[in-house]
Amino acid sequence: MFKDQNQLLKFLAANNWLSSTEAEQIRVESESAKKSPEELIITDNLINEEKLTEIKGKLLKLPAADLKGRSISPKILRIIPQEVADNYQIIAFDQVKSEFSVGFVDPQNFKAVEAVEFLAQKSNLKVKIFIISKSSFKEVFRQYQGLAKEVEEALGGVVDDVFSDKTSLQKAEKLEEVVKGAPVSKMVLVIIRHAIDGRASDIHIEPSATETRVRYRVDGILRTSLVLPRYIHSAIVARIKVLANLKLDETRKPQDGRIRLTIDDRDIDFRVSTLPLYEGEKVVLRILDPSNKIPSLESLGFNKEHINLIKEGIKRPHGLFLLTGPTGSGKTTTLYTVLSMLNQDGNNIVTLEDPIEYYIAGINQSQIEPEIEYNFVNGLRSILRQDPNIIMLGEIRDEETTKLVIHASLTGHMVLSTLHTNDAVGAIPRLIDLGAEPFLLSSVINTIMAQRLARKICPDCKKEFNPPADMIKRIKSQLSTVPEKYLAEVDVLKLTFWKGEGCAHCGNLGYQGRIAAAEIINITPKLREIINRGAKVGEIEAELKNQGFITLTQDCLIKAMKGITTLDEVVRVSQL
Repeated sequence: MFKDQNQLLKFLAANNWLSSTEAEQIRVESESAKKSPEELIITDNLINEEKLTEIKGKLLKLPAADLKGRSISPKILRIIPQEVADNYQIIAFDQVKSEFSVGFVDPQNFKAVEAVEFLAQKSNLKVKIFIISKSSFKEVFRQYQGLAKEVEEALGGVVDDVFSDKTSLQKAEKLEEVVKGAPVSKMVLVIIRHAIDGRASDIHIEPSATETRVRYRVDGILRTSLVLPRYIHSAIVARIKVLANLKLDETRKPQDGRIRLTIDDRDIDFRVSTLPLYEGEKVVLRILDPSNKIPSLESLGFNKEHINLIKEGIKRPHGLFLLTGPTGSGKTTTLYTVLSMLNQDGNNIVTLEDPIEYYIAGINQSQIEPEIEYNFVNGLRSILRQDPNIIMLGEIRDEETTKLVIHASLTGHMVLSTLHTNDAVGAIPRLIDLGAEPFLLSSVINTIMAQRLARKICPDCKKEFNPPADMIKRIKSQLSTVPEKYLAEVDVLKLTFWKGEGCAHCGNLGYQGRIAAAEIINITPKLREIINRGAKVGEIEAELKNQGFITLTQDCLIKAMKGITTLDEVVRVSQL
């Protein structure tokens, strides 16, 4: 980290990388959030981390190096011992004759400079100092020891017969003793740390007859990262259960728990779920980073027209704001973004969640506890006695919850919630199926959004792509009903598309990060009449065409035309 952060802010403003207003806002927010300006700049995506590193290099008169995706020779890497590299956050990455190049996360750390100069002198080498980003350091540092190698070393301390299924079930006390030992603890920590470094959202630990598979979900897609011997499975599951305060001897019933660990000076939460399978227990860990800042609607990828519709929808003092989509479509994140926009001193906001994924200062957040019968129904009744202006309910699941939500919306509250339907139009008949009276629903519902997450093309290996003729025909059919205001930034006549070829920066996937695609229904008086008459889907769709509505497929397709995502992703997340 740059020592004089105010000097860095002034330098950024003076060279127009930040406006003077942005620089001052970051300085103020830094003091209140107790985070460095540098951290906030990267978190808010104001300046790319590698670009910021290059700028810091100019200020310090040092060259910058981007090491992401680079494979370093073990011989060069080990010029600096792993422990020294870890302690000072330095990496040797190149050597030309008697001069070797070293990347420093903090070149102003004089002890680190002294350590490198000592090593160079000892080896009769000269040093060339570069500044590198934290991400570059972490990526290259993993080359000292890959995931499989780290786990293999941990396995070296484990005796096979201790973890055979018979032994572990018959001698639970022996299992508990070994689970608390170093090898298994280290193995679980290595699996978790590599998931975080790889931007995974979930970790799946799955047993089979002969092996245990560890898969990470990155950008919505599951990939196998590690295969372990079957005998270690029960110990790994037991270690996770110990961390999550779950019952170690209960293997026949599903269990849910939570873990908080400190990884790289960050407190990270994990939602733990176990499920009994034929071959043993499967464990899924959902990674929840409380330090993540609530994103803006713009950074989530919503287009300008949709942002205006959302802002218009939440201006209404009461009524129902509904988000639909399958699990993992980003509904909760969008709800938190909307809540942060409503989070003002004059509003009493109360949420009921399962689980709480982000903590927001100024909002009263409550988590359901089914074990003590504190569920969505009982919780919502309690919330209504807390004098709320705005209520956020994690999910509408049943008839009783539906009726309570309608009642709360009718009595002057704004209610935000989610529902599992394939599209926005489908939410209306679904609510009627769950017991909502059409005449009441028509008077309370304000906005319905359907959302999916599409993977973004990796910017480092992006290239133009020509789709086949049948695909072009389908694209033109979809675009024929899109209003002009949504097509202002694309060339409808040229129809250019892109895809990622795959490179070291994206793990040869061609994708990096995700963006939201959505469809939004703003309930107008005409639509309220249609809902009141029984909400026939055909009538609703006909009215939406008159209003200039675009479908989720069309929104995703426009993002593909802008070069943000690919046609393959449009097909995967929508109905193209």
